[in-house]
Amino acid sequence: MGTILAGLLAVLLYGVSCFMLARHLKRRDALPSRGIIAAGSLALPLHLIAVHGQIYQPDGLDLGLFNMLSLVGWLIATLAILVNLYRPILGIVLVAFPIAALGILASLFLKAPYTPLTHLPKGAESHILLSILAYAVLMIAALQACLISIQDHQLRSKKRTFLAALPPLQTMESMLFEMLGTGFALLSLAIITGFLTLDNMFAQHVVHKTVFTLAAWLIFAILLTGRRFMGWRGQTAIRFTIAGFLLLLVGFYGSKIVLELILHKPV
Repeated sequence: MGTILAGLLAVLLYGVSCFMLARHLKRRDALPSRGIIAAGSLALPLHLIAVHGQIYQPDGLDLGLFNMLSLVGWLIATLAILVNLYRPILGIVLVAFPIAALGILASLFLKAPYTPLTHLPKGAESHILLSILAYAVLMIAALQACLISIQDHQLRSKKRTFLAALPPLQTMESMLFEMLGTGFALLSLAIITGFLTLDNMFAQHVVHKTVFTLAAWLIFAILLTGRRFMGWRGQTAIRFTIAGFLLLLVGFYGSKIVLELILHKPV
């Protein structure tokens, strides 16, 4: 199956899943989670075909901005489905699937200068994989934090909206810290493998990534320590989670946006 066809079919299935969810949330019917998850699950292999076709080029690995958007989108959609198999939080799907669909469309129809990678240092593949996994898990955690913030506000104002279908606030917070713990562990491993496999993590072309990543790691470390010893929760947890993710976002995509889209320089 061609890369473009697989990608467009995945976008269609993501759209069908979101349409089903939005329609039932509007009507406040019982949520047909199986149908929504099934449509998203069918999109995943098609999305993966599209990602593979875009990244694996004859002259090397193309990890340019738009291909990375698509790859991260696939991971976020996968994690959203896995989370809902564990405990239904369909509100995440309503954000994760559009992100995945936009990532596919960007990789298929937008281009930016990029020099494919041909010779990676030994172990660099592990660093790249761990970095992307950590980013995806922590993005899901950030989405979860946003849902908790809205849910808490609506509980205080005694409003009932589609968020009434979410699990209790205490359960949502417990899941948030489970995600944060997993993401923090992956981020720690990514940093360690980066220092072990890359020649210089503070070289000019990667120093900003290193600084922002270490700053994000520190924020997540403080949050998890505060949770463990001082019982931090609520708005404190939400603020730390979003702040850490924003730093990670700048470090992850900032240089690519500047170099590929603004300066038009292949990297």
